[in-house]
Amino acid sequence: MNEPTSNRTLTGRVVSNAMHKTVTVLIERRVKHPIYGKYLTRSTKVHVHDEDNQCNVGDMVTVVQSRPLSKTKTWRLWEILERAR
Repeated sequence: MNEPTSNRTLTGRVVSNAMHKTVTVLIERRVKHPIYGKYLTRSTKVHVHDEDNQCNVGDMVTVVQSRPLSKTKTWRLWEILERAR
């Protein structure tokens, strides 16, 4: 694999692979509440280009930002960190 041109990479879990050459990845992050100090889990879903349809639901993946590939896809699959059981 070539080195990503953008340094913006995220790690998340695949929640859907129903589309052709596209998977939906759930990105979770923990943020601290500004007043109460409690940690909250915030999540974002992104559509990721998966050229070979190699991802399955539950896989942990790293994605890298890319040029717009469609109306909603601006991320590409970089690597699969962990396969689902």
